[in-house]
Amino acid sequence: MNAERWVSVDDVAAHLGVTKDSIYRWIDKRGLPARKLGRLWKFKLSEVDAWVEGGGATDDDPKESAQER
Repeated sequence: MNAERWVSVDDVAAHLGVTKDSIYRWIDKRGLPARKLGRLWKFKLSEVDAWVEGGGATDDDPKESAQER
């Protein structure tokens, strides 16, 4: 059995090429799939990739896009 490992915010930010602030904002405002374990957020990269492919990271809010820059 090849169980997928849980990864950190740093790992997801590096995987997607964005800042950690973007990851936290996407969890809060766009439903990025994550689980909170104590104080830490953990992710499965397969779920993150599916979320991105489903349009979860699409820049549809001009105000939010301007904050990223």
